[in-house]
Amino acid sequence: QVQLVESGGGLVQPGGSLRLSCAASGFTLRSYAIGWFRQAPGKERERVSCISSSETRTYYLNSVKGRFTISRDDAKNTVYLQMNSLKPDDTAVYYCAARPGYCSGSALNYDFKGQGTQVTVSS
Repeated sequence: QVQLVESGGGLVQPGGSLRLSCAASGFTLRSYAIGWFRQAPGKERERVSCISSSETRTYYLNSVKGRFTISRDDAKNTVYLQMNSLKPDDTAVYYCAARPGYCSGSALNYDFKGQGTQVTVSS
């Protein structure tokens, strides 16, 4: 069964850090680009970051550049999103998605999607 499972979300104070994980089962991540998306209540879904297969390219939403870092460990079939200096505006459900090869800005172009993990940044 093909599955993406996110973990690592939670409640954190402004300025804090979290590391999200996206673990794949039922297929090998190596040939896939992985995107991290988020959606907050009343807001449109947006791509936060993406890493292509073979780590040739990475992409970041302007508002998270310098704070978030995406990485992948193909041996563990897992992609990570390290989030530092978190802000209340980062509060959202974060989910990962996979598509072959290269990144796409639209979640509609991804073949597999996880269920998401809640990130809440609040004092």
